[in-house]
Amino acid sequence: QVQLLESGGGLVQAGGSLRLSCAASELTFSGYTMGWFRQALGKEREFVAAISWSGGVTYYADSMKGRSTISRDNAENTVYLQMVSLKPEDTAVYYCAAKHFTSYYIDSRQARGYNYWGQGTQVTVSS
Repeated sequence: QVQLLESGGGLVQAGGSLRLSCAASELTFSGYTMGWFRQALGKEREFVAAISWSGGVTYYADSMKGRSTISRDNAENTVYLQMVSLKPEDTAVYYCAAKHFTSYYIDSRQARGYNYWGQGTQVTVSS
């Protein structure tokens, strides 16, 4: 059973920061692009950020550019999302996902390319 476990979510005031973590098991972590998606209540799931299997290429949603940094530690099978200058509109459940490198032809901003998903962690930003 492949498992992705998110942590680090919580309640933060506008302008604050959070660091989300995603720990993976039962996979060769270095062979996967890792991504973060989020879903607000009543809204569709949307892309947040992604990092290639090598860590050499990163992608960010326009709304998160300059406010987030995605990184990974393959030795620890963990991917991180550091978010700063948080806004109330960032409130959502944040999901970690893994995309095998054989799906390279699918844009890493698209959820359909990801094989495995975590259960999500709630981020709430108060005004």
